[in-house]
Amino acid sequence: MKKLKFFVSLLLLFCLLAGCVSQNSVTSNKSANNGQASETKNDANGKLKIAVVPKLVGIPYFNAAEKGALQAGKDLGVDVIYTGPTEADAAQQVKIIEDLISQKVDVIAVAPNDPASLTPVLKKAKEQGIKVIDWDTPADQSIVELSIHQIDDEIYGRHIAKTLIEKIGTDKGEIAILTGGLSAANLNAWIDAAKKELEENYPGIKLVTDKIATDEKQQVAYQKTLDLIKSYPNLKGIMAFSTPAPLGAAQAIQEKGLQNKITVVGTALPKDSKPFLEDQSLDVAILWEPNKLGYLTVALAKDLVEGKKPQDGQNIDNVGKIEVKEDGKTVIMGPPTDFTAENAGNYDF
Repeated sequence: MKKLKFFVSLLLLFCLLAGCVSQNSVTSNKSANNGQASETKNDANGKLKIAVVPKLVGIPYFNAAEKGALQAGKDLGVDVIYTGPTEADAAQQVKIIEDLISQKVDVIAVAPNDPASLTPVLKKAKEQGIKVIDWDTPADQSIVELSIHQIDDEIYGRHIAKTLIEKIGTDKGEIAILTGGLSAANLNAWIDAAKKELEENYPGIKLVTDKIATDEKQQVAYQKTLDLIKSYPNLKGIMAFSTPAPLGAAQAIQEKGLQNKITVVGTALPKDSKPFLEDQSLDVAILWEPNKLGYLTVALAKDLVEGKKPQDGQNIDNVGKIEVKEDGKTVIMGPPTDFTAENAGNYDF
């Protein structure tokens, strides 16, 4: 009988020990799973994944925007994935967005090279519960929940045209327009506004040709400007849209020593523009602060996931007050800035 009791006691003790080991194993597995989950969309820490897709990576403008977006991620406690094509190519953007959908990000913010080409893949993202917004360049407005603009397109385009005429010093003569990609919605909006300003107020100004694409490359803009100089010896001015285009145009003017004959204004960064501004091959660079645009995009994307809509006059930390249009989803960051030989050195982008 004593032996039986002894064996029963041993059996109970073994079961208790086994239970403890099993419980410890479960706790340990939970910890491991939680560690892995922190890298996924629905992680234990509730960290959001916000994907920001520029037109392309590797040019100064979008490098500055990346810096602002990543800083916002750190400040606001969200994971920011900044990824884009190496060329201004819509097909590459589609592939990148497909990959982001498979990663189950919370938000995709895109600057489309060709809005129509991205509509199917953005629709797919939306159907899978991903918030879709555009920044820098409008996408299909029937899909996006927010459309984040640097400036008011109409005001900006007209300002560029007026600045060109002011710097030329006459309201008569031949001019040309360089652009990045022919399908870029933001560039087209600015060009259309600039044309309207010229048609309505400067009938003596003649466009020698339709807008000329430069593929978002300084070297292409340089060569196209050389072609313009050769084909139109009476050319008095160039408006260049997309940040590499004014630099390429100025490079050609500088090489030919035509600073006093051909005026160039365009959408360029101050740091890149400084040497051309100083020798007057570029008269004025007109832009905004792209690092703030990147920051704003991430801040508003986070708010959107959390159910907060932007408000007109709202102050965004590190950005300033924003304007929200009547549709409730079009956001304007602020007015443009004129960068000149006198002030370009004050900026670090």
